[in-house]
Amino acid sequence: MIEFQLQKSLLRPWQSGDERSLAKHADNRKIWLNVRDHFPSPYTLADAQRWIFHASSALVDSVFAIVVNGNAVGNIGLIKKEDVYRVSMEIGYWLGEEFWGHGIVTEAVGAVSQYAFSHFDINRLYADVFEWNTASMRVLEKNGFLPEARLKKAIIKDGRVGDVVLYTKLK
Repeated sequence: MIEFQLQKSLLRPWQSGDERSLAKHADNRKIWLNVRDHFPSPYTLADAQRWIFHASSALVDSVFAIVVNGNAVGNIGLIKKEDVYRVSMEIGYWLGEEFWGHGIVTEAVGAVSQYAFSHFDINRLYADVFEWNTASMRVLEKNGFLPEARLKKAIIKDGRVGDVVLYTKLK
């Protein structure tokens, strides 16, 4: 089992028993506004059960619970790309609102980025950030990611059309 004991959190695979904490922290409109639409809102206990079953069976080497004080309060993961894009991985993350502003995600992105480059045959790690999510942009910049492109009017979230800023870190 892959785990990362960091200064401010533990990153580990999702496991049975995380459901209530996941549902509690993921059921937040402020989080939903910054992630893709497949992330449910409201986020129910049934959604948490489905996610934990999927993540703990199919994604154990690439998706991790962010655990603070014994509770799963966020997620960070990697998505391996295929075909001609197989040298790239996407990184994504979210954290329960009560833990924002404490450097937890900054530290987690650093650890998972290092893990991605050392354990997968990739040259490039990237993240798509909605233009209004400046906190996420700062997290990436603190970890050596650079803005590579601005995709104008590329997304629609909650009826709002917006730009996406593509951040990239090369091996």
